[in-house]
Amino acid sequence: MASSFQAKDYKSDQYVRWCPGCGDHALLNCLHKAMAELGIKPHMTAVISGIGCSSRLPYYMNTYGFHTIHGRGAAVATGVKTAKPELSVWLATGDGDCLAIGGNHFIHAVRRNIDINILLLNNKIYGLTKGQFSPTSDRGFVSKSSPYGTVEDPFCPSELAMGARGNFFARCIDVDLANTTNILVEAAKHKGASVVEILQNCVIFNDAIHSNIVDKAWRAERTIMLKHGEKMLFGMNNEKGLVMDGWQLKSVTIGQEGYTIDDILVHDAKSADNTLHLKLGLMSPENGLPLALGVIRDVAAPTYDGEFMAQMKEVQGKNPVRTLRDYLMTKDVWEVK
Repeated sequence: MASSFQAKDYKSDQYVRWCPGCGDHALLNCLHKAMAELGIKPHMTAVISGIGCSSRLPYYMNTYGFHTIHGRGAAVATGVKTAKPELSVWLATGDGDCLAIGGNHFIHAVRRNIDINILLLNNKIYGLTKGQFSPTSDRGFVSKSSPYGTVEDPFCPSELAMGARGNFFARCIDVDLANTTNILVEAAKHKGASVVEILQNCVIFNDAIHSNIVDKAWRAERTIMLKHGEKMLFGMNNEKGLVMDGWQLKSVTIGQEGYTIDDILVHDAKSADNTLHLKLGLMSPENGLPLALGVIRDVAAPTYDGEFMAQMKEVQGKNPVRTLRDYLMTKDVWEVK
């Protein structure tokens, strides 16, 4: 049954205060469309955020919203979902907000498998504080806080999420609105913590940081859109694919070196074993493989909020309902003289 809602039903009347050309605009547009497709009522939706450019997103939603403090969005979103499990809860966060000061809250939200949708906008820079390197900035990256280049390796969000025992991870790019919208819908349908990394451009402090991947001139050759149950094909004419070469993934051209379409791997996002999902998440043109887009991992597992509510009902069923006075007058009291 088609939803009776439209994208405009989820838009607020606030002026969108992002720089012209910022990738956040695209994500906001896709989120409005995804929510309309899902058909969850605006008053049954809550959008939480931390601090950063992307964390202004709740202001532009005609839903419940909470602009919290730096790095604590995941903790607040966890509290909202636990207290009001009937709500559809979304977390808007950036690579600095989520993976630096908020890293601990992020990994535990993923580990607990709380049923929230984490939108991780990754532009590899601190934009709101004017251009310092972030936890996802590449080694050697020159910024205001690393004028001679960084001397550290970055986090890979897919590796971090799966290392935290995550059951849903997807990746998309800000310039591909159709696939981004579809991925957001799939994330919302997943029961549990869903992490969607959005490769997003900062036109002011890190312009074209993802151009080696997203530019139309070579996007088809350097990215692969994964779909559950389908062959892992890419290239301008889907003439290339992924195979296993020993323990490693390998990119091959169909019809060359004896490889046929039958040799190409079929994507299984539902596999409980995350070994191949992790390998897919770590692919990049730098290691001779296409960057994986789409839903990489989507595995069913018990959710924190579901288990918590079930436990509460079980405990309440075993104990009679008591007033506060009844509780205070139990034997578990002491007197101070």
